[in-house]
Amino acid sequence: MDKKQSRLRRAAASRRRIAQQRIHRLTVSRSNQHIYASIITPEGDRVLASASTLEPEIRKVLAEQGARGNQVAAAGVVGKRVAEKAMAAGVEAVAFDRSGFRFHGRVKALATAAREAGLKF
Repeated sequence: MDKKQSRLRRAAASRRRIAQQRIHRLTVSRSNQHIYASIITPEGDRVLASASTLEPEIRKVLAEQGARGNQVAAAGVVGKRVAEKAMAAGVEAVAFDRSGFRFHGRVKALATAAREAGLKF
């Protein structure tokens, strides 16, 4: 079993637990250069809100800070932005789906920023 298969196995396990809860989920995905977050309905059929380091507004904020899309500061900006969009869509409580990634670094920064912006999970 390679690294990607292990991560996907962990992701499937956490998604099974979240599916039983029947609650919106905040999913996080990351690459070497960017980080993405989205709020998905309990049925998994719609994305209610999303944010990533590819959005022009976020890129502008990062350029002002002198940060790049693969840094912890960028993850914090994305977390705050997705929380704002979720609150505007009427979502206040979510389950955090880290997609099998370890809860540290960029993933942790995104979660912390989303909590500070008002999301409950």
